[in-house]
Amino acid sequence: MKLAQLIKKVKFDQRGLVPAVIQDEKTGEVLMLAYMNRRALAKTLETGKTYFWSRSRKKLWMKGEISGHTQSARQVFLDCDGDTLLIKVRQKEAACHTGFYSCFYRKMNSRTATLKVTGKKVFDSKKVYKT
Repeated sequence: MKLAQLIKKVKFDQRGLVPAVIQDEKTGEVLMLAYMNRRALAKTLETGKTYFWSRSRKKLWMKGEISGHTQSARQVFLDCDGDTLLIKVRQKEAACHTGFYSCFYRKMNSRTATLKVTGKKVFDSKKVYKT
């Protein structure tokens, strides 16, 4: 099946986007959720690096283009409804721009209405992003 035909199987929303859940291929840990448009998905499938559409900056970006913390896409799955992607990746360093390995590093406690940091910080975001 040609790439264009494969991408036609994806149900993009009214803005031309589809959510992509990014998962560590070895541990199964969910690293992040981002959005892809047709071009981002095509570039991901063509290059093996993850590309996304930034809804705030309104531009295509490659994960790790500033930090060097790239993702190698190992497997791409389409859910039963055709409207969500699951991409298993090999993550370099960390996925979260705050310095944690995963963006999902805070656990909610409904009894105490608090957030507990459960993830591991692996780099200093102020140094990497010069903020």
